Amino acid sequence: MTRRFPRGRSGTAVRLAALHGGILVVVLGAVAIALVSSFSSSYQAVAASNLADELRTFAHAAADRPAGEQLEAFSVGYLESHALASGGAVLVALPTGARVQTASGASLARSPAVAALLAHPPSASEVFATTVGGHPVELAAAPLLEGARRVGTIVATADLTPFAAERARVLALSLAEAAVALAAGVASSYVLLRKLLRTVGRITSAADEIGRSSLDRRLGDQGTDDEVGDLARTFDEMLDRIETAMAGQRRLLADVSHQLRTPLTVARGHLEVLGRTGAADPTAVKETIDLVVDELGHMGAVVERLLMLGHAMDSDFLARTPVDLRALLGDCFAAAQVLASRTFLLEPVPDRVLLVDEAKVRGAVLNLVANAVKATVPGDTIRLSALLDEVRGEIELVVEDSGPGIPEHQRAAALERFSRPGARSEGGTGLGLAIVKAVAESHGGRVAIGESDLGGARVSIVLPSGRDRYGEGSER
Repeated sequence: MTRRFPRGRSGTAVRLAALHGGILVVVLGAVAIALVSSFSSSYQAVAASNLADELRTFAHAAADRPAGEQLEAFSVGYLESHALASGGAVLVALPTGARVQTASGASLARSPAVAALLAHPPSASEVFATTVGGHPVELAAAPLLEGARRVGTIVATADLTPFAAERARVLALSLAEAAVALAAGVASSYVLLRKLLRTVGRITSAADEIGRSSLDRRLGDQGTDDEVGDLARTFDEMLDRIETAMAGQRRLLADVSHQLRTPLTVARGHLEVLGRTGAADPTAVKETIDLVVDELGHMGAVVERLLMLGHAMDSDFLARTPVDLRALLGDCFAAAQVLASRTFLLEPVPDRVLLVDEAKVRGAVLNLVANAVKATVPGDTIRLSALLDEVRGEIELVVEDSGPGIPEHQRAAALERFSRPGARSEGGTGLGLAIVKAVAESHGGRVAIGESDLGGARVSIVLPSGRDRYGEGSER
């Protein structure tokens, strides 16, 4: 047999691992970008805060300078006596055009951004990132006020070059960690997918082999207590049901062919005899026609009952309605009176309403009565009763007779198709109890066969009582 599965499984594992890798790339990339962005915002916020503190300190010191001291002289002395952070610079612009700056502030005057600020001095503090002298800086600018009068503008910067290097290091570290996580995630997903798909592949190969050869093979335990193991077990259970259904179908076909062969042979034989002897004798013609019609009627009954057994598997087989148990058995008892010359008895029936298909349950009870008639002779007794089991929540519809009964070793076979243990007459299809069983099981019940105190068989249909939904009926 050609093996066509492994390549597909490898390709599936690669595609799924690649898809997983793509998702990881997006997620890890977003995480790295968010980390670097957060780091940048945090570092810049710290630099901006430090610059703002520096500007406030200068503004307060300028406001508190000795009376008569010029702002320019104060600014020179202040900047000479205060140390700045490495790479920091301060520039003070006065309305006279004079500028006081730190040694590193020469580049500020040449910066277009600072020139724009000095040309249009800000009315309030401003902080932003820019480039001065080719280096990234955080720049802060604020007006110098004496009361409500502007007396100058101060500009300060903090060098962000160390931050840029640190940010590059954080970015590189984040990308390296993301690459390791990506490689580990893709590799682990590929290994797991390969293992999973290899198991699925074995199941697929086995299923293909089963489909090509025999239903006898099973997948068996896959050694995993997970979804794959559940798949294998479910597949085996499905095969069991299919094999059982096919075996039942083969048995049904064999039984049907056996049951129909005899009436067909009889009808054909009599027609051939009539053809050889001629149709001159009206009596012989009538007898032959009657016999053929009788055999065809027997075959029709067999076919109709088989169709009903087949429909018992349909989801819409039942048409459930609330049914009064007393009225149901009373109707069955009345219908039984015309079946044969027997002594029919009806025991007291519990007051109960059942949710059942009335027509099918009535037909099943009358099937049991008809079987009891076939197992008895005129003068025998047939008794109908209903027993309520409150503990189990069941109703038992019982038909008993005083016939020979059904031996214990034949009771299981009596529920099979075309089986007629205990029947006295030759008529019948042998499908009555099989139909009763199908009706009972479709209602969630069962059929029980035992011995009656009348001396014969006791056959009952056990159904759910339905107390939880309808309760007991009203007393009458």
